[in-house]
Amino acid sequence: MNNSVSFGVLGGDRRQIYLAESLVRDGYEVCACGFDKVELAPGVRKVPFDELASVCGAVILPLPVTLDGQNLKAEYTDERIPLDDSFAERLKGKRVFGGMMERLYSTSEIWQEIDAADYYTREEFLVKNAVPTAEGAIEIAMREYVGTVSQSRCLVAGFGHVGKTLARMLLGLGAKVTVAARKPSDLAWIESMGCNAIRIEQIPEGSFDLVFNTIPAMIFSRHVLSGLRGCSLLVDLASAPGGVDFEAAKKIGIHAILAPSLPGLVAPKTSGEIIRDTIYCMMGE
Repeated sequence: MNNSVSFGVLGGDRRQIYLAESLVRDGYEVCACGFDKVELAPGVRKVPFDELASVCGAVILPLPVTLDGQNLKAEYTDERIPLDDSFAERLKGKRVFGGMMERLYSTSEIWQEIDAADYYTREEFLVKNAVPTAEGAIEIAMREYVGTVSQSRCLVAGFGHVGKTLARMLLGLGAKVTVAARKPSDLAWIESMGCNAIRIEQIPEGSFDLVFNTIPAMIFSRHVLSGLRGCSLLVDLASAPGGVDFEAAKKIGIHAILAPSLPGLVAPKTSGEIIRDTIYCMMGE
């Protein structure tokens, strides 16, 4: 990495606070905008957006970049930062990094002229980010479930990055783990890990104490929920639109919790450093 690069951290949550701090520790000049309500580490300079855009060669946007499709996600300021042509115009000539960039790209045609990249799509990010997500899910289970995770009958729906990591951690805690997937190859890997493997359509046939969903599709419909036996807690980890009919779960008597963006809530320091490391890889390429 070239330490002559100056980074601008624009908006976000606690992850971006630790991200900025870690960049300073690595010897970079760092400007930040959108953090009026919080103290930042020594060396991180708070500046207006115009100044950040003019002095920083690389600009890091939050994960996700936007929640409403119109304004930048910025939890620590009351000032809105609209995502419009003016916003995009000021970032011309910069290297821009952000998480879940699709909605940002639709806010202005100018983004076609900007060197922008999505760190959320990187494999190394997804693998590392699965760890705090899985840890956060287990923390919820330990807090909300009346029994122990050890010896509990756990279902993990989905065998992506989070599903793999969560299943492995649950096994380590002594849980009886079943993983639901679609691909025959995934079912084989699940069995090789020491878990029980079932197909998605077999979920209603099982008896589980704890259920974790990682699939961003309506897997746990009213029909499926009504077939679950013994389930008292369901944690939905899937990105929008999620995969649980929460109204049906409430009526059936299943305590269902929507738990998005767990890395930023349970491990913001590690999550910020994962973003930093991913961006270093992207810049190195």
